[in-house]
Amino acid sequence: MLTVTDSARNAVEDLAQQAGVPAEGGLRIAQSTGQPGNFELALVPAPQPDDQVVDDSGATHVFVDAEAAPALETLTLDTDPAAQGPGFVLTPQA
Repeated sequence: MLTVTDSARNAVEDLAQQAGVPAEGGLRIAQSTGQPGNFELALVPAPQPDDQVVDDSGATHVFVDAEAAPALETLTLDTDPAAQGPGFVLTPQA
């Protein structure tokens, strides 16, 4: 299952709070419809019925689309220190 670092969890919580996402909402990761092998990240008010909740330890959640879950199961969601503003990266789990 996808893991989430504390840094990424804090960034998701900050972004969700700024965007006014409700408490049951969070960051959703899904396969990109236009670019196979890529993923789309979006703040959502609630998960889709088939989403996996991969992190609910903070004030905001991280959801993974059921179709994307197998490709993400050995990865870690972290923040990208090189990004201008909030950015995320997916890296192999240690």
